[in-house]
Amino acid sequence: MSSHAKASRAYAAAQGFRSLRDQEADLFLRANAALRQSRDGGALPLVRALSDTNRLWSAVIDLVRDPDNALPARLKASIVSVGLAVQREVDRPAPDIDFLIAVNADLAAGLANRA
Repeated sequence: MSSHAKASRAYAAAQGFRSLRDQEADLFLRANAALRQSRDGGALPLVRALSDTNRLWSAVIDLVRDPDNALPARLKASIVSVGLAVQREVDRPAPDIDFLIAVNADLAAGLANRA
């Protein structure tokens, strides 16, 4: 077995010991890492980071709008509002990367109970 395969198995096994909220927070932190790296990487990394951020927030919005979602209505409305603001920012000709990073960091902190 290759070292890459061993590392992948170890990572997958370790994920089972982390809470779902921590794993969700990690998605936002990864999006932020890509956004930070895109600042110095040229157009392609920026497009990828923005696309990934947009897809992440699209998924969040869809999950929050699901009728079976048990979150309180006001919280769901707030999350959708933030998500739509992020999507509008991503679609701008020159998105504010610092804004996107701040929003993602805030949500990650909330998910990890660090808010």
